[in-house]
Amino acid sequence: MRQRLEAVLSSLPACAVAVSGGVDSMTLAVIAHRLLGSARVAIMHAVSPAVPAEATERVRLAAEREGWDLRILDAGEFADDNYLRNPVNRCFFCKGNLYGAITRISDRQVLSGANTDDLGEYRPGLDAARNHQVRHPYLEADIDKQGVRALARELGLGDIAELPASPCLSSRVETSIAIEPQTLRAIHAIERLIDVELKPQTVRCRVRRTGVVIELDPQSLARMEAAKGTELSDAITALLPARLAGGAINFEAYRNGSAFVGVKQ
Repeated sequence: MRQRLEAVLSSLPACAVAVSGGVDSMTLAVIAHRLLGSARVAIMHAVSPAVPAEATERVRLAAEREGWDLRILDAGEFADDNYLRNPVNRCFFCKGNLYGAITRISDRQVLSGANTDDLGEYRPGLDAARNHQVRHPYLEADIDKQGVRALARELGLGDIAELPASPCLSSRVETSIAIEPQTLRAIHAIERLIDVELKPQTVRCRVRRTGVVIELDPQSLARMEAAKGTELSDAITALLPARLAGGAINFEAYRNGSAFVGVKQ
């Protein structure tokens, strides 16, 4: 598996790896840089209200440790009305802005951390990647998410290998509800609160038309006592912006991608 990936990477010209701070892109950046060096590999990380600060810090720390040529940029999606309207293909506009921003500052081949598991989901960001001639080394090497985690462990990236999946904060907002920075800040603060209080395996704070829904893995949901739920509801309300604070707060089982409404299979 690693040999296949290294063969793909070795065949590439100078490249720019788009790194979000998650396990897929972080692992790709590490293996590409260790294999090819800074002369051929630049690392690109975009900051925005949709990117948790700890993801950016993770990238910065890895850059210091690995000696990356790291470039921090603003992709500009929060100046794009198409993105802010939050259509079902919002990721198309997000990734389009990201790849456009990278190609404006670099003529290198852009790489993404998409893996074969992503092909089984609705991923409009892959359409944006195609428009910008982005290449996906994991796809070319036929590597899935489990394989990425195995590579991370092999590379000595134990902390990164075990990172839970954590798509951008905008993915928590139900389709066609406008994306607003203050809402994303509240979502992030609420998820961090619940991490401390419940230590769940998975948590998503969803903003829906019906109110705020906290999705938890089944074990965490099952052990949450009614009294604890009431206490958490009060704490969550205190973190919400005024327009959301008066709505319902419910706790449900986690469902992957449940904020996307109207996706065509």
